[in-house]
Amino acid sequence: MRFISSTMPYFYLFIGWMLFYASHSYLAALNIKRKIQGIMGNSYKWYRLIYSLVSILGVFALLFYSGTIPPHYLLNPTDVLQYIGYMLATFGTIISVKSMKGISLKRFIGLAPHDDLKQKDSLVIDGLYRWVRHPLYAGLVLIFLGYFFFLPTVASMVHLIALLVYLPFGIYFEEKKLITLHGPAYIDFQKSVPPIIPTKKP
Repeated sequence: MRFISSTMPYFYLFIGWMLFYASHSYLAALNIKRKIQGIMGNSYKWYRLIYSLVSILGVFALLFYSGTIPPHYLLNPTDVLQYIGYMLATFGTIISVKSMKGISLKRFIGLAPHDDLKQKDSLVIDGLYRWVRHPLYAGLVLIFLGYFFFLPTVASMVHLIALLVYLPFGIYFEEKKLITLHGPAYIDFQKSVPPIIPTKKP
C-alpha cells in the first residue's frame, strides 16, 4: 500500500501529460478544426490564440503539480550533471527557436488572427528542416533531457518518458495532416528527411 501511495502522484503526472498531448493532437486535427469553425463562425480566427493559451496553461499546471511532489532523486545531483543539463537544455532551446525560422511566430501563436483552414502556410524544407522533419520536437527532447540531468528526480524522468511515448503518435497525426495540406510535396520531403534524429547529410 505504501508503494502504491508513493507512486500514484507519478502515475497522475504521466496521465496528465498523456491527456495534454492527446488533446493537443486532437484539437489540431483538420476535421476537428472544421467542426469548431462551424461552431465559432467568424470568431474562428481567434481559435489559434485560444488553443495556444490553453496549451500554455496546461503545461504550467502540470509543472506546478510536479513541483508539489516530494523529490526522489534517481541520480546524485552534481555540478557535472547540472552542467550537462544546462548544455542540453540550451542546445534544445536554440534548436526550438531556429525551427521557427521561416514561420510567422505571431501566426503560430495566434496573435495575428487568421483562419488557418483557409490561409495555408507554405511548406518549410530549408534550415534545420534539411536535417530533420520535426526540429521543434527534437529541441523539446533535448530540453526535457537537460531538465532531467539538471534535476534528476522521478518527476523529471516522467516528464521525459511521457514526451518520448507521445512523439511517435504526435508525429504520425501531424504528418497525416501535413500530407493532406501539401500532398506529394510533403511525401517527397518525408522520404528524404528523417523525423527527429539526423541520420544522413542533407
